[in-house]
Amino acid sequence: MFARRHLLVAALAVLTLLSLTGCAAHHKCEVNACADDAAITAKIQAALYANAAIATWDIQVQTINHTVYLYGLVDTNVQRAFIDETAHKTEGVEKVVNSISIRGRF
Repeated sequence: MFARRHLLVAALAVLTLLSLTGCAAHHKCEVNACADDAAITAKIQAALYANAAIATWDIQVQTINHTVYLYGLVDTNVQRAFIDETAHKTEGVEKVVNSISIRGRF
């Protein structure tokens, strides 16, 4: 449990750094846009990590210009809907593009 928590914190830190790097590399940021995008990504990831029913290592979250992109695999449509709703409810999100698939369905 202790090691898993440290792994999750480390993964969250790496993903946040990658979000900042990716933001700057792909487009010119408006004032505070990259910082806002990184904060949005971090909030969504923290909410997902807090829910034990979601296998968070199978979910990728990326935010560009306040648009959240969700990728990955889940077991049920309920999990997919929960992740989508979590992203939509996050402050600062203007749009969500949900590309999450359900395992076993094509």
